[in-house]
Amino acid sequence: MAAVELHDVDVQAFLAEIDKCEGNVFLVTNEGDRLNLKSKLCQLIGLTQLIEGGKISNAHLECANPDDLSKLFRFNIFGADSNTKEEESKPEEKKDADKD
Repeated sequence: MAAVELHDVDVQAFLAEIDKCEGNVFLVTNEGDRLNLKSKLCQLIGLTQLIEGGKISNAHLECANPDDLSKLFRFNIFGADSNTKEEESKPEEKKDADKD
């Protein structure tokens, strides 16, 4: 499984990105625990241990779907706006394809 490390992430925006993921996304703790963040219960358990002042201080994620890894990697670097802009550009590409 592919992995990404997150640092200083806005929790609310991060959870919104997790909800957009198609495959399972696991939070892997230093103790080796694997919490599936697609589950709201696991989000509560896993994230409460990592949150410092409303931000995720440090987390190691594993994604079953490579597209989800890419999405979360862009989110980690550019924030929530990076994936929103990409989604907004997709309908234009579809319109161009329909014209052909």
